[in-house]
Amino acid sequence: MNSKRIWILTLFPEFFKPLLECGIAGSALRGERNEGTTSFEVNCINIRDFSTTKYKSVDDSPFGGGPGMVMRADILRDALLEGVVKAHGYRGLEDLRVIYTSPRGVVWNNKVAREFGTKALGEDPRDVVFVCGRYEGVDERFLEKYVTEYYSLGDYVLTGGELAVMVMLDSAVRFVPGILGNKLSSQDDSFEDGLLEYPQYTRPRSFEEMEVPAVLLEGNHKKILEWQRAEKEKMTRKHRPDLKS
Repeated sequence: MNSKRIWILTLFPEFFKPLLECGIAGSALRGERNEGTTSFEVNCINIRDFSTTKYKSVDDSPFGGGPGMVMRADILRDALLEGVVKAHGYRGLEDLRVIYTSPRGVVWNNKVAREFGTKALGEDPRDVVFVCGRYEGVDERFLEKYVTEYYSLGDYVLTGGELAVMVMLDSAVRFVPGILGNKLSSQDDSFEDGLLEYPQYTRPRSFEEMEVPAVLLEGNHKKILEWQRAEKEKMTRKHRPDLKS
């Protein structure tokens, strides 16, 4: 079994507590899903611990003027090099993938999540560091020297990178072999074949005068597969026609 350490540089380590305590992703990232091919260890590094100012500030006003504040390159560097590389036995940055969520990054979608889950969280021997930005952003010099990859959740702005990192981890860890109990679960999900997922039903068979489609009760596997495919097409045309363009 591979061992993967994930480091998160953040001003708010408490953001990640619910992710790590709840659900399938939480148990996987706590290293408790031993049937998987990778054992995870997630550690949050508080960036403020590496500030040398009296009030533990990590930001300053931007050169050239402008609104807001910018996270300092020297403090982020120390959090990365002292807090991760030197403190935990890495040879250097070559042992790590350093990731920053930013509008300039690769847009996160199901295909990217699958690749990240199977490679960055699975096959790649390097551990992963996420840098969570805040304020108006991060000093460009830190990004140029230390960040190796950029990802974006979409064309909107969050107040910080923490939520983006949680979305990335939750959506990507599903694709690490062995994490989901049924390996076919992710294959039927929305977007896997460019379509939305077909509708799902369970007990009771009758709910407020609405019945479960009869084909699902007949036990004819071929007809069920045909119905599922037709419903995926129908659902996509109705709700996400852009996926078929």
